[in-house]
Amino acid sequence: MIRRDFLQTGAAVLATPAFLRASRATAQGALPITVSSYLLDRTQALFNGSVEIEGAQATFVQDAIGDMNTAAFTGAGKNEITELGLHPFMLAHANEGFRDYALLPVPLLRQFRHKSVFVRTDAGINLPEDLKGRRIGTAGYSSTSLTWIRGIFEEDYGVNPSDLEWVIATDDSSAGEAGNISDQENRLPEGVKVSTGTPGMDESELLLAGEVDALFHAATPAAYLQGDERIARLFPDFRSVEQEYFGRTGIFPIMHVLAIRRDTAAEHPWLARAVFDAYSQAKLLAYRTKDRLTWATDMLPWYSQELENTRALMGQNFYPYGMEANRKAIETLYRYSHDQGLANSVLTIEDTFLPESLDFAEGI
Repeated sequence: MIRRDFLQTGAAVLATPAFLRASRATAQGALPITVSSYLLDRTQALFNGSVEIEGAQATFVQDAIGDMNTAAFTGAGKNEITELGLHPFMLAHANEGFRDYALLPVPLLRQFRHKSVFVRTDAGINLPEDLKGRRIGTAGYSSTSLTWIRGIFEEDYGVNPSDLEWVIATDDSSAGEAGNISDQENRLPEGVKVSTGTPGMDESELLLAGEVDALFHAATPAAYLQGDERIARLFPDFRSVEQEYFGRTGIFPIMHVLAIRRDTAAEHPWLARAVFDAYSQAKLLAYRTKDRLTWATDMLPWYSQELENTRALMGQNFYPYGMEANRKAIETLYRYSHDQGLANSVLTIEDTFLPESLDFAEGI
């Protein structure tokens, strides 16, 4: 395998975007590529050189998802491999004819989203059904997180997007981690009530000010983290709710995916598989670290029990790559987007993923 370049500028996960380049000369015969991604536990081995993309001399760029989306969808993104928001990619593909990149079955970020609904404690909202007729604050209506939440609430609780009034914040409290919101995260469908919040206030400030009754957002409000009693989660025991959801549906919602430039994949047909294998190997090393070291390096006192409980429910490879394990989640979000009036058509996996990648499977 060929060594790739990496310049360490900090170990923070989901840190402020930083451009990481190295000056080492490209090894003879290796394909020079640039990869943009977050530095995560499951990508750390790629960034630090423990795992290499075979046949490639890779330079890694640590960036934020909103900025990676914008770079790719505007045509400015020249990185051969990049992390992208799944739903923004869907909208660019379905509504804008975007074809520069194809997806790979490597879901780099996934999150259950019941935890991402916050309410004012004086608003009388105790159940999802209580949200009907209320004002919901958010920073990006068509973000991946919001599309998942709306789909789940409609299917499981009978709360339709048109039952709510949406208030779009002019500022985003998570901009430092997520970057600037891409255009594809600000799409508004017909048939929903939408207004704009007070200029200069982010979505969490709108909630504190009483301009909205609830908040749908991937980021946890700072005031909630500080113990402000005016804010509570709609699902206080969200862990149990999310576990029940997974047990019933088998879906672990996908937020971000890896993508490859179509022209690069065509010119170097071996590269997509090499990238998939490297990312899978890096994740395997992260699993091993969790088993052997994280019980000591993580401050959570019952970390080992949480890991064991997760595996008991979701399996040893609870963060799977490959299409077989992820098809249902992907097709569910494709359906949600069209049902919510966002994507102009129901996308298919065959159209959006690199065709040869549909057969990629992990050896875990």
